[in-house]
Amino acid sequence: MAPSSTTGAGTLYQYINCRILRGGKIFREDLWVRNGKIMNPEPLFFDEKVIADVRIDCHNLIISPGLIEVQLNGGFGYDFSTDVDIEKGISKVAKEVLAFGITSFCPTVITSSPTLYHKVLPLIKKCEGSSKGAGVLGVHIEGPFINKERKGCHPVQLIQDFDNGFSDILDVYGDLSNVTLVTLAPEKKNALEVIEEFCKRGITVSVGHSSANLVEGEAAVRSGARFITHLFNAMLPFHHRDPHLVGLLTSDKLPQNRKVFYGLISDCIHTHPAALRIAHRVNPDGIVLVSDAIGAMGLPDGTYQLGEQTVEVQGYEVYIKDTNILAGGTATLDYCVRCFAKETGCGPVLALEAASLHPAQLLGIDDRKGTLNFGADADFIFLDDGLNVKATYIAGECVYTSST
Repeated sequence: MAPSSTTGAGTLYQYINCRILRGGKIFREDLWVRNGKIMNPEPLFFDEKVIADVRIDCHNLIISPGLIEVQLNGGFGYDFSTDVDIEKGISKVAKEVLAFGITSFCPTVITSSPTLYHKVLPLIKKCEGSSKGAGVLGVHIEGPFINKERKGCHPVQLIQDFDNGFSDILDVYGDLSNVTLVTLAPEKKNALEVIEEFCKRGITVSVGHSSANLVEGEAAVRSGARFITHLFNAMLPFHHRDPHLVGLLTSDKLPQNRKVFYGLISDCIHTHPAALRIAHRVNPDGIVLVSDAIGAMGLPDGTYQLGEQTVEVQGYEVYIKDTNILAGGTATLDYCVRCFAKETGCGPVLALEAASLHPAQLLGIDDRKGTLNFGADADFIFLDDGLNVKATYIAGECVYTSST
């Protein structure tokens, strides 16, 4: 019999009786994992001449790359836009979201004061996932350089301009080392030079909370912007004479090598099912599903604090207190995946890729995250045919198992 593994190579796992999502298809094939990476079985057989140390029967479940959440404001009573126990809050949320199939996420900080940014941003450190929780890919700062007319739940008194260019960015945010994604309004004065500087620093730029027309949006993309924050929400609606930022989905004025991704809050509250279907049919490859969940995610109905705003939660609906203004939601990302699959009829492949591969492509980490390609990080989830999460693995280690 062949040896189980080469000396010092680490335990070799073989997941059998499963259907894996790879290369835009779900097909029946075993998954091989060693040292926290997805392995190519051919060199194992023909070069190393080894067999698995451990074989795991998956009982015909789907294995998908772990979900990646790029817009998460908090959860389980913790709000990332405050300085109250922020490190404890990140730790708590990172652990709890494993049940939703999330293996990596971007904690999102909304429009806040410079004092808060200077205090909080250095504390939200990038890290790989583990049994302690999902990995932190870096902060998504949503504001304060947005349009007051499209503020949504953002506190208007804290919205700012960058009249002095990128120096204003540094004054307001302070340390940018933990920042991965920034949402800004591209129609603001000096926006293009600010976008270019963010890109030079390796920070992804998103346009959103904006009254920009299509021409302004196209200019932003040519300057380096790659994302639209929660499409349809907090922006001018589509108009046949000027489709505004929505028009970026079909624009022919963009660089040929520049792909525009866009966030969709597919909880069927922020975005009507018909709008989900329109986006899906127009530009399926750019979809990035997000929850935009707030600190009340995982908690019962009631009144809670989001940054400096008081909000009311009823089911998955969250509004600024005593208004009809949506203020995020409490739906989880796996719920959004199921809603999107159901309402668009797109099937499990696109629904899962829109919450794994696409966000990884957006952030430029798809060489190691968001796929089950050989050599990628072994961050994956087990799902049933209803796309319910049954188990979550990070670096090949089981970190969550469903009790049902």
